[in-house]
Amino acid sequence: MAATDATGAFRTARDYLLRHREDYDAARAGFDWPRPAEFNWALDWFDVVARDNGRTALWIVEEDGSELRVSYAGMSQRSARVANWLRAQGVGAGDRVLVMLGNQVEQWETALAAMKLRAVVIPATPLLGPADLRDRIDRGGARHVVVRAADAAKFDDVPGDYTRIAVGGAPEGWLGYEDAYAATPDFTPDGPTPSGDPLMLYFTSGTTAKPKLVEHSHISYPVGHLATMYWIGLRPGDVHLNISSPGWAKHAWSSLFAPWNAEATVFVHNYTRFDAGRLMAEMERAGVTSFCAPPTVWRMLIQADLSALRTPPREVVAAGEPLNPEVIEHVRRVWGVLIRDGFGQTETAVQVANCPGQLVKAGSMGRPTPGYTVALVDPVTGEVGDEGEICLDLRAERPVGLMTGYAGSPGATAEAMSGGFYRTGDIGSRDADGYITYIGRADDVFKASDYKISPFELESALLEHEAVAEAAVVPAPDELRLAVPKAYVVLAEGWAPDGETAKAIFAHSRAVLAPYKRIRRLEFADLPKTVSGKIRRIELRERTMHDGSAEFHEEDYR
Repeated sequence: MAATDATGAFRTARDYLLRHREDYDAARAGFDWPRPAEFNWALDWFDVVARDNGRTALWIVEEDGSELRVSYAGMSQRSARVANWLRAQGVGAGDRVLVMLGNQVEQWETALAAMKLRAVVIPATPLLGPADLRDRIDRGGARHVVVRAADAAKFDDVPGDYTRIAVGGAPEGWLGYEDAYAATPDFTPDGPTPSGDPLMLYFTSGTTAKPKLVEHSHISYPVGHLATMYWIGLRPGDVHLNISSPGWAKHAWSSLFAPWNAEATVFVHNYTRFDAGRLMAEMERAGVTSFCAPPTVWRMLIQADLSALRTPPREVVAAGEPLNPEVIEHVRRVWGVLIRDGFGQTETAVQVANCPGQLVKAGSMGRPTPGYTVALVDPVTGEVGDEGEICLDLRAERPVGLMTGYAGSPGATAEAMSGGFYRTGDIGSRDADGYITYIGRADDVFKASDYKISPFELESALLEHEAVAEAAVVPAPDELRLAVPKAYVVLAEGWAPDGETAKAIFAHSRAVLAPYKRIRRLEFADLPKTVSGKIRRIELRERTMHDGSAEFHEEDYR
């Protein structure tokens, strides 16, 4: 399929989802993944859309009020200059480029430029330290790095023969990124891009183990995120705000591919400390029409006066971890819109979601998105039923939006895709209408007194209490029951981490949870998280096994 044909096939699939954006049954029944043999999203889609297009592609507002707006045509030209300059520095097809930038224009320029060169991007958050970077340079095989000048010193202790490029002033021994703007905007690709060639390598967030290296191709993420565009409900001309740190896959999901698939504007508000009032003021000023945020941000937002945003977004979604029903209800009550959960992983685009215009059931993350067939597989028997591990069924057709595999780990890839399924490691249940409810990570679910406990269910119940801002539940050792639920709680403002607060939370737990689910241990503490904001329950489980000195015990507060 020639490039022009590939562009047409992509547009046809995209437009079909736009036409049926609120007709889930039609979208599911009639959607076909485009599978071109050759495809380069930056050249065959973005540059085509950008031709003579003055509409804003990227709008960045800084904490001090300064801002930058770049049109589609401008972004196409800027990325072409960067691509030509990177080529002159030795970046070529197949080269792996570690990109460690913030939410700044160079982040998007470099992503497009690398695609045009058929280089492979290794996204990295600026929060990483030298030890993490050594691992990424080594296992990722990075031949070039593009980083903020402020982070260049982190590489002093990272050995390797790699090109060093700094943004914002080049230290000694580094190339200055700003020189790229003097390059010609006329870009000629070296050749066609086989769609199965690698495009991105993501180090997973590693909540339970050392991060794996997830490989995505030139179609698995660019084309796969047509499903993400559909879930968010994006339309051409929308102004889309996604709160996400670069380096996390959700940034590519919702700050790159999904909005630009829809020909929308990517809006960014940079801040050093979260300020709900300022965020809503910027959303109002910019006319944000769609908003995506992780559960942590939603929980902070509802602590503020949501009515300060006079014109709420048309579409609001959450991803990263399931969002608790009480947060969804609070936003619905004040803004009049429903937060729609979406479920996916670094390894995939969005697989299960509450899509626009559909009934949203409390506690459910929705139904499979267009292009995905989801099966719930019993981890022990392998039988497909209404409860089990959430899997993608690969037996009939492999969805485009699934990773190529784990780079350098054929064994891990084979294990994840054994038996004709891609196995997510997450447990869910399905009701008679096809709605899937998240139960928890397979390694987070535990037994207490021989009853199966879902941490997420208990955490949702705790969040209903006004003292609880965040909570994480893990098993604590118990002589009689072997394990009992223990909650680590981050308190809302105005509450003291003392016995009176513990007594109130225990009383709430007894009132809303079945006896076998009650919280039996309680500790007030910050929650350890990955760089993408996911709670590292493995650290809490280990802490519980070795130190209970700060615990409050439920039997002491009856």
